[in-house]
Amino acid sequence: MEDRFAAFADDLAHGTDQLIPREDLIGKLRRSDESGNPLRIKLGIDPSAPHLTLGHSVPLRKMRQFQDLGHTGVLVVGDFTRRIGDPSGRSATRALMSTEAIERNMETYREQAFKILDPDRTEFRYNSEWLGKLDFADVIHLSAKYTVARMLERDDFSNRYAAGEPISVLEFLYPLAQAYDSVAIHADVELGGTDQLFNLLVGRDIQREYGQEAQVVLTVPLLIGLDGERAMSQTTGNYVGVSEPASEMYGKLLSIPDTLIRDYFDRLTDVVLDAEFDRSIETSPRDAKRRLAREIVGMYHDAAAAESAESEFDRIHVHHERPSEIPQVALDRSLLKEDGSIWIIDLLQASGLVSSRGEAKRLIEQGGVKVNEEKIESQDLDVPLDPPMLVQVGKRSFVEVV
Repeated sequence: MEDRFAAFADDLAHGTDQLIPREDLIGKLRRSDESGNPLRIKLGIDPSAPHLTLGHSVPLRKMRQFQDLGHTGVLVVGDFTRRIGDPSGRSATRALMSTEAIERNMETYREQAFKILDPDRTEFRYNSEWLGKLDFADVIHLSAKYTVARMLERDDFSNRYAAGEPISVLEFLYPLAQAYDSVAIHADVELGGTDQLFNLLVGRDIQREYGQEAQVVLTVPLLIGLDGERAMSQTTGNYVGVSEPASEMYGKLLSIPDTLIRDYFDRLTDVVLDAEFDRSIETSPRDAKRRLAREIVGMYHDAAAAESAESEFDRIHVHHERPSEIPQVALDRSLLKEDGSIWIIDLLQASGLVSSRGEAKRLIEQGGVKVNEEKIESQDLDVPLDPPMLVQVGKRSFVEVV
């Protein structure tokens, strides 16, 4: 009969894609209990964008499960490895990032992560701490521990090699650098998305090469984003950020396809799912989606914020009323033409609702811009200045121009 540590391992494996190997996790949990030494649970975070998303929350919530059992979560921010660029799942070399851009993105990571993790059981580390200290001899020593043939076992590398597409030696260094992170922090378990499986397995091999016990690998499926097709990503814009305003978070969650409702409940909330719950989704996906939005907004804000966000959504999209609070923007009169009008593109930029003229033009083409509740059809339109003017971009972004 299996013991309680096997039950712990099975609970921790719930909702994951692969646990490699289960027996090792059971053994590590047992030894940790006997010794009183908590396991070190590693999760790497790529500082490519300023927000942690609900996609990030899936492995973060798994880390919190380990913390609730008394173990230590080690968040490794890849400030050094991002300068290389992770090739996972990519068909071309990834563009490098500047140190300044990386530092900008990392400013609020700690605050965002602690919306999920227990601060008292979390170490926040930057892999520049150890990778930045390696000299060329150290890199040679590390590189000698893995073969090109084994690197080419990775699907994205093997596919590109077969197609005659370039693969830089720099990209081969990424899995080794990520593996060395596990050596540096003495990881017992590493969490990651399914796209990280190869890198995590390299970590097991490299730990053995440095005389450490191999980490257990636990992968979670990538969360599908708001478009219902691609993995949640800030690059594609199909994401919900864990630190976004309650109203923005609520509105975005109501936009997901019905096919994602159960998956989001299962992986992003603590709601218990059963046959009756599944029937309720089929009977009224709209009500289920509203409950999902309330649950998640309540987790990252509070119940009052969730209720307020729902009321505000209904005010705008059900009752077709103006938002209860609209930020005001003072217009620079130097933007006006002689007849007192303003080019719609200039108006959108001045409103702060778009980051560039290109974005403004794209939104107009998509029918996503309104002025005083009238849809803007042309990029060439000059709008007469008649403040206050309500400018709307998309379904949830408003300003009042004064």
